[in-house]
Amino acid sequence: MIDYKKSLEDLYIILNELEEINKKTPIIVEGNNDINALRKINITGEIISVNKGMSIADFCDYLSYRYKEIVILTDLDRKGGQLCYKIKKNLIGRVDCNTNFRKKIAQKTMIRTIEGLPSWITTMNEKFNHL
Repeated sequence: MIDYKKSLEDLYIILNELEEINKKTPIIVEGNNDINALRKINITGEIISVNKGMSIADFCDYLSYRYKEIVILTDLDRKGGQLCYKIKKNLIGRVDCNTNFRKKIAQKTMIRTIEGLPSWITTMNEKFNHL
């Protein structure tokens, strides 16, 4: 059985780490809804959407000219995993890609999209505030 209260507590720790890293390192997400979701949970640093209308190769070139390190936070579904892999593979030897937050969030939540994160947190908080 999953201990949701512990998962929520662990998620807050993970998000605090993400917030700290994001002060210096941009987060890469799939779209604007993901950016808005991260803003709702107080991630205030640079967040870049992959959906800029350019190919993955051009997008990765854009990143490699500007950054030494990025956090890849694509959705936690199969499509998001494939996109994460493509970005990481394209940036090998050019940019350090941190994918740890994808893994940690996937382990602690039931969500499959980054845009679902704020509502999952709200739902869990409501559940435990009524106990």
